[in-house]
Amino acid sequence: MSGDADLILASEGRSRRERLQGGYERRKHLGRAKFGVLPTRKRGVNPLQVLQAAAKGRVPALLRLKYTRMSASPFAFFRGSVPIMAADLASQPHTGIIVQLCGDAHVQNLGCYGAPDGRLMFDLNDFDETIAGPWEWDVKRMAASIVLAGLESEHTQSSCAGAVESFADSYCTTIETLAEEPILVAARHTIHRIKSAKPISAAWQQAERAQPLDLLKRYTEETGKGAIRFRNIDGQLWRLSSEKRQKVLVSLGAYRESLPPERVHLFDFFRPIDVAFKVVGTGSVGLRNYVVLMGGNGRRDPLFLQIKQEVHSAYECYLQASPYSNGGQRVVMGQHKIQPLSDLLLGWTSIDGHDFLVRQLNDHKGSLNLLNLRGNGLSSLAVIAGELLARGHARSGDALHIKGYIGSAGKIIKAIAKYGAGYAEVTQGDFHAFQKAIGAGQFKTAA
Repeated sequence: MSGDADLILASEGRSRRERLQGGYERRKHLGRAKFGVLPTRKRGVNPLQVLQAAAKGRVPALLRLKYTRMSASPFAFFRGSVPIMAADLASQPHTGIIVQLCGDAHVQNLGCYGAPDGRLMFDLNDFDETIAGPWEWDVKRMAASIVLAGLESEHTQSSCAGAVESFADSYCTTIETLAEEPILVAARHTIHRIKSAKPISAAWQQAERAQPLDLLKRYTEETGKGAIRFRNIDGQLWRLSSEKRQKVLVSLGAYRESLPPERVHLFDFFRPIDVAFKVVGTGSVGLRNYVVLMGGNGRRDPLFLQIKQEVHSAYECYLQASPYSNGGQRVVMGQHKIQPLSDLLLGWTSIDGHDFLVRQLNDHKGSLNLLNLRGNGLSSLAVIAGELLARGHARSGDALHIKGYIGSAGKIIKAIAKYGAGYAEVTQGDFHAFQKAIGAGQFKTAA
């Protein structure tokens, strides 16, 4: 009996060594000394041309609003220009260690939401760009976002660099920890001290207060017969024609089939009341985004479903194509790989040949306010961001591979900090070029 146990342990030992060695060997593809190297000044792509190409297929009338929001600051531009960074990342060597990428890892894509069991969670919460890809692409995007968000919240360059180092150290430390834990323990890894960070505490309080009844007051009105419907809010929300409304409602049949059986049972208690078009986000502006108001146990039990158009991930043309024919399904499956707990009603559908993600519009969501990053807020958030990103990568990839590549973390931490600061400068340059292009009429903004 003891001999069998020894064989199992020995086999496990070899497997672990092989996986660690496999990560170490990836240094031949991208040496750690070159990990923080930026795209050359002679970039292979024109960033503004990439941005224009990404606008194809979007609702033309909304592109002015998208560009207006992106023109607010370098960080706002960064949020709306994933395709530019995807092209830059793909133009350079990478480790080839594959995880499920969030794809748009930045500080304002961290937030609170309600888990299926009613608990509040804080995690990555936007997966429109998710796809299988090199782990460091998420890390580098988050690092650049920390610098840009830090500068916008009045931090010095030195303070931003320190926050990125804290993020990188947190990521590397968490990867090392999770690589040593039992697989299922690592997959359920709990992040402690979350609510002690000022920016997260504020988002948490917002999420605790957020209720579907609040949306009912904000977005609906009573008709003369006592019924309710969406009201028109200039530039934000408007009701649909009866034809478009019917198409959205018909799509709920395919969405229902995407849900697990136990969640179909819950969904079937609700009935549709009205449908509207809603403008959301920065990067998502221009895509079709519908909201369906549904009623459950009376008027005090509203359900708001968001039906959000999903196109190809900005990274897909540089990586192996998604195995899913529906972009909404790509997002759902990627989100489940990264998050331990996801929206109870997460699913997908299609309308008029377009793919859509379906989720609750407000399941106790709370977002980060950049003003709360002042003082030590940036650094405290950076530490949590590193831990969350590492957990997502360990759940969807192999922490031992990443650990084998990282080795002694000091070199990688400095490389990540170098890349974050350098790419923030690249983005600032692109932002100024974007502003000039707006002035020259190449990009139209809202009046």
